[in-house]
Amino acid sequence: MTEEREMLRDTVAALIAKHADPAAVRAALQSDRGYDEALWQLLCEQVGAAALVIPEELGGAGGELADAATVLQELGRNLVPSPLLGTTLAELALLAAPEPDAATLQGLAEGTSIGALVLDADYVVNGDIADVVVAAADGDLTRWTRFTAAPVATMDPTRRLARVQPGATEALGPDPGLAHTAAILLAAEQIGAAERCLELTVDYAKNRVQFGRPIGSFQALKHRMADLYVAVAAARAVVSDACDDPGPTSAATARLAATEALCTVAAEGIQLHGGIAITWEHDMHLYFKRAHGSSWLLDSERELLGRLEAEVLPAP
Repeated sequence: MTEEREMLRDTVAALIAKHADPAAVRAALQSDRGYDEALWQLLCEQVGAAALVIPEELGGAGGELADAATVLQELGRNLVPSPLLGTTLAELALLAAPEPDAATLQGLAEGTSIGALVLDADYVVNGDIADVVVAAADGDLTRWTRFTAAPVATMDPTRRLARVQPGATEALGPDPGLAHTAAILLAAEQIGAAERCLELTVDYAKNRVQFGRPIGSFQALKHRMADLYVAVAAARAVVSDACDDPGPTSAATARLAATEALCTVAAEGIQLHGGIAITWEHDMHLYFKRAHGSSWLLDSERELLGRLEAEVLPAP
């Protein structure tokens, strides 16, 4: 990670620590828009979170995909509800047009407009709060200039989804492969959640006393914690490589690695915490729900494995 990217990560982490503790996250879940609008404005104004992937000549920060992934990873660590994922993908879609809409991009970069990318119209991230909607289908991008949106009931309360239907549309141009970009960014978010989920479990094991000793001192649990650490570290490296060299294969590999790591850590965390993990007051059940909700966004694990298998096995 570059020095600049480390500074970006630290700045975002500091804002989250100050404004998005567990109580604040729960309050955001109950709000009308499903996220903390004040924190969103801070992220946009002080960090430029929504401007990272937009070129400087269009009023953005001129950053790279890895910069957006860095911010999403920190948001994922604390399950912070945020419009960043959908907005970033909408910006990348608009930038793929032969003549990008500078005025719309400026609104998205400033955080005054919210974006969404439609890959599956029944489950659109940011769909019910979006001002700018772009759909990717059959190799083409289409902007939905008029649309209707209805919230969808989800397992994961920290990520609101919506069913979005087009009214009026206009063609933008060919799709550069935004589904793969979405997979990489989602994987980065999953890595952040997996890291924090493991931290919570390790801290609990250090403090939970059974038979006169912290349960983390038992050899069997030490081995399980070590295995979880290796799984998360390996997945983090795969996602980092995908950010630096995005493409269909690296995106599929990153998503598989991140999904497996988060689902495994969340399941182990639930088991090792015991009954307290499924109480509303504890965060662990929220990570468990995020793990399984995220695993079904975009392509399923079976579809990803099929895609990778087709690349390595000869055609019949």
